[in-house]
Amino acid sequence: MIPRRAGSFQDRAEVHRLRSAVEGGGTAVLCQVLAGMGGVGKTQLAADHARHAWAVGEVDLLVWVTAATRQAVIDAYAQAAADILHTDPADPERAARAFLAWLEPAPGRPRWLIVLDDVADPADLRDLWPPAHDRGRTLATTRRRDAALATHGRLVPVGLFTPAEATAHLRHALAAQGRTEPEPDLAALAEDLGHLPLALSQAAAYLTDTELSAAAYRTRLTDRARQLADLLPEPGQLPDDQSTPAAAAWSLSVDRANELRPAGLARPMLELAAMLDPNGIPQQVLTGESALGYLTAHRSFDHRHSPTPGPSSVTEEEATGALRALHRLSLIDHSPAEAHQAVRVHQIVQRTLRDPLDPDHRDLLARFAANALTDAWPDIERDAGLASALRANTAALIACAEGALYQHAAHVVLHRLGESLGSSGQVAAAVQHFQDLADNTAHLLGPDHPSTLASRSDLIFWRGQAGHASGAAEAAALLLEDQLRILGPDHPNTLTARSNLASLQGRSGDAPGAAAAFGALLEDHVRVLGPDHATTLSTRNNLALWLGQAGDATGAAAAFATLLEDHVRVFGPDHPHTLTARHNLAGSRADAGDLAGATAAFATLLEDRLRVLGPDHPHTLATRHNIAHFQGEAGDPAGAADATAALLEDRLRVLGPNHPDTLTTRNNLAHFRGEAGDPAGAVEALTVLLEDHLRVLGPDHPNTLATRFSLAAWQGITGDSHGAAKATAALLEDHLRVLGPDHPDTLAIRTTLTHWRQLAGEQ
Repeated sequence: MIPRRAGSFQDRAEVHRLRSAVEGGGTAVLCQVLAGMGGVGKTQLAADHARHAWAVGEVDLLVWVTAATRQAVIDAYAQAAADILHTDPADPERAARAFLAWLEPAPGRPRWLIVLDDVADPADLRDLWPPAHDRGRTLATTRRRDAALATHGRLVPVGLFTPAEATAHLRHALAAQGRTEPEPDLAALAEDLGHLPLALSQAAAYLTDTELSAAAYRTRLTDRARQLADLLPEPGQLPDDQSTPAAAAWSLSVDRANELRPAGLARPMLELAAMLDPNGIPQQVLTGESALGYLTAHRSFDHRHSPTPGPSSVTEEEATGALRALHRLSLIDHSPAEAHQAVRVHQIVQRTLRDPLDPDHRDLLARFAANALTDAWPDIERDAGLASALRANTAALIACAEGALYQHAAHVVLHRLGESLGSSGQVAAAVQHFQDLADNTAHLLGPDHPSTLASRSDLIFWRGQAGHASGAAEAAALLLEDQLRILGPDHPNTLTARSNLASLQGRSGDAPGAAAAFGALLEDHVRVLGPDHATTLSTRNNLALWLGQAGDATGAAAAFATLLEDHVRVFGPDHPHTLTARHNLAGSRADAGDLAGATAAFATLLEDRLRVLGPDHPHTLATRHNIAHFQGEAGDPAGAADATAALLEDRLRVLGPNHPDTLTTRNNLAHFRGEAGDPAGAVEALTVLLEDHLRVLGPDHPNTLATRFSLAAWQGITGDSHGAAKATAALLEDHLRVLGPDHPDTLAIRTTLTHWRQLAGEQ
């Protein structure tokens, strides 16, 4: 019997793709194989194609075979032989061979279509594929994607519904029961269910049986205390003659994948993937050291398929083999060429793997997944795509891990996520993340726990980066009080809190106070950590920096020169810290008036950074930035513009369009082009840049305020003094609100406003 047509069958693209292969009864494709994950509607597509072929007279003989096992295929062929050839069914294999022989071309033979539905293993069809000729066609459905299937016919991948098809499916299924729901709610529910046909049809039946609204059902879906099996119809109440609830639709596939080589690894691999982002997981996350540790500890051997089981460590090659096994069973999509999203898993498959896990196993799995993400996270994010994928996977893990990442301490991956958000330019998101982290650690671990203090410290840092230096400084002072009370004055974290407070003091406009604070901190760092400790040297760097900001450019340059000598002695000439010290010394020389010496120093530094760090390292790009800057300062704005344009191409490629360094490069390019004679072009470029600053960094970020200042200045240079005055006046209000009346930048804005008002003839 051909399966009954689903009540809300969708006329999707695959329907027409199947029919077009045999247009007008032709024989373009003699065998087609519908391949896809369980629940995407392969059987319904095959049934629709079979009914259509019969209805329009394309075939004279139609045989539907449920091909879940080899014996089932043999029995179906034997029954056909008995019905057509009157063969004795007592010997099924002989009868099946007779049927296949009869399908061979011969005068007077009918046109036939054989449908092999739900092929579980390509090996089951060895010697049982119908013959290929222009009087017959074969259509198979399977979850398998083995290469062997492609040798028998054209593979037709069957995927999920499109969003429009999924929403229409829900609408029609509910309408058949006299139900209507708001279209946005249906679209949102379809998204929650991942546009999977099986889940959609069963959810519609559940809504009908329970009289729940789509919005209320979505709320239950997000309740982690509920299992998916409890949110779908019971086995006896499934729609469209379905035999398996969605929550159990993939269990047999998982078992089969687990039997494939390397045996015993598919299930634990799928468990790991079930904790991560369904839209794409970098392969190195699932094949790194922590992932291999989980696979080794949870490998499930079946002695029938693995004659020499043992506790030996799983290798990266075996882990990749497990991914391929899952791919062959359509439980995942594994595309190694897509480096950052190599593994995709449907969210319903993920949930069916997570739901049955006991709480202890689930917590353990979450921590292994967090370790795997940490393993894959580079110290320096040179690859913006990888960083974005790691952030998405960490967010997915947080959503399903509950409190597992806060056992004894906040897992380091939580801090890496916030740092990555901030470093990629998403400063507001970093502030919100660390606010949530500080709240969670205080609630789960206590207000005095080291994780809580560390989260507060990170929150303070990124609040400062977001432009709220004064508020961050107040929070830093409170944190320092708690650090002194809990950890004591000489604890490294207490000293770090003092360093953060001193920096915020300087960024709030008190450069002399910051220099004095770093001077006092340096004495304690030397006493507690020693003169050659990296943190001590970093404090000396900060002291020299704020000395320069306080107006002592000569003293700052001398301090940086001495500091460089100690870096060479302690770390060696090619250490990144030493190269950074050379960078800072070159900059201090420029501040002291030695522009030629600074330019030469940066040029030499660039050679060494290219040699040691490579052309795409952020520090190498920063050196190129400074060389272009001083080229413009030396009176060559056209050359500076060319160098900055080349730098922008590389920063876009390496860091992405939203990184703060990329935005800064765009600002500099506009400036140099204006200096080279195109002020109107500078206004146009800065106008577009300001929109991106507002979108990426927010209205109060220092870089956003600086871009507004530059835009107003170039607006005035083009002759629009009134517009420049108006823009500068609005900017002054925001500087007063964000930075306060005594901040140097606020004072500079006041002076500039007076200038533009005078030029505009305003009082």
